[in-house]
Amino acid sequence: MEVKDGNSVEGGIKGSLESFNELVKEMTSKQQDIKAFAFKTKAMLLGMEQKVHSAKKRELMYWYLASRGVPKSVHCLCLKLAEEYAVNAMARSRLPPPEHVNRLSDTSFHHVVLLTDNVLAASVVISSTIENAANPEKLVFHIVTDKKTYTPMHAWFAINSLKSAAVEVKGLHQYDWSQEVNVGVKQMLEIHRLIWSHYYNNLKEEDFEYEGENKNCLEALSPSCLSLMNHLRIYTPELFPHLKKIVFLDDDVVVQHDVSSLWTLDLNGKVVGAVVDSWCGENCCPGRKYKDYLNFSHPIISSNLDPDRCAWLSGMNVFDLEAWRRTNITTSYHKWLKLSLNSGLTLWQPGVLPPTLLAFEGHVHPIDPLWHVAGLGYRSSSAHGEILEAAAVLHFTGPAKPWLEIGSPEVRTLWNRHVNFSNSFIRKCRILG
Repeated sequence: MEVKDGNSVEGGIKGSLESFNELVKEMTSKQQDIKAFAFKTKAMLLGMEQKVHSAKKRELMYWYLASRGVPKSVHCLCLKLAEEYAVNAMARSRLPPPEHVNRLSDTSFHHVVLLTDNVLAASVVISSTIENAANPEKLVFHIVTDKKTYTPMHAWFAINSLKSAAVEVKGLHQYDWSQEVNVGVKQMLEIHRLIWSHYYNNLKEEDFEYEGENKNCLEALSPSCLSLMNHLRIYTPELFPHLKKIVFLDDDVVVQHDVSSLWTLDLNGKVVGAVVDSWCGENCCPGRKYKDYLNFSHPIISSNLDPDRCAWLSGMNVFDLEAWRRTNITTSYHKWLKLSLNSGLTLWQPGVLPPTLLAFEGHVHPIDPLWHVAGLGYRSSSAHGEILEAAAVLHFTGPAKPWLEIGSPEVRTLWNRHVNFSNSFIRKCRILG
């Protein structure tokens, strides 16, 4: 007699009873021996274990799928603001106001760049940065968004004007790029789409278990991997040709302390300042290792890089745009894309960071780990208590973004405190903390 699966055992003994009490009752009434009782108990336990595993798998998958949707309240906010833009002249007023226009290219100011199509998220990034700034009047925010989000984004910052800092909202349709840049962007997006499709078409059933190493597989299928707003960051020098040094912030961050010293940070000739080492100790990567992004079974990758090397964190970075323009980083990025295309699209997982890591190789200056603590969008974060309080910027990398209800209440509170819940549009759309 041998256990076969969760519902049956060899010899006809069934393991489908609902409770241990029922099992005992049946065994007593039929006066079966202890050996039969032991095998039937084992079959029942195996069946229960498989049911628990199946339920856990479904719950994790539903959690992941929930992270990919746009909440009704956030969608509502965009619709209400777009309507306001159409009917309210104030919502269409110039950004920044005429008296602040000269700040947009004045390199003595502190320039912050966001590439986003999320109005609510952008409002939190900017409000939290200003609230914690020692000199908010020195801040200039440059928001780049897509055409569909331009009107609600503009309306929000025109109606909720900032007295100290300057805010510019610009849609991609308002840029007059060269033919070379237009062609480069189209080629870039097409290759990223091909990589995503290749990865999707070769997934196996076990890759859809959102746990352990397999969670990388599902995260690689995130819509953000195909987002123009995410991929355009490699063209930051072209987006801001008159700026010299910027701080780049993702829209899923919240600023907790004054960050003005980032603009005086000496990058030692490097292009980007980023967190590489971690607050959690030696050999403890703050994000992930190179092997989590790149395919080290391919000789092109394995011959050039160390798989256990920590990848630098993206999402809160200082960029020296003058140093960037003196390099071939953007050209190198496109060369890696073409190399991936010619190598069967197997050099890395879909996403923004893998080719960026390759293109910026040798151009990264490590900064203090407490400038940027990431990983708050995962179910379990290693950052707690004092680390969360000490971090200058908290980054909700991972599926559970702070505007979604699936995130941890503890860390969502750190983000929610910067949402203006008294705002009429926030209330109309029932955005709750």
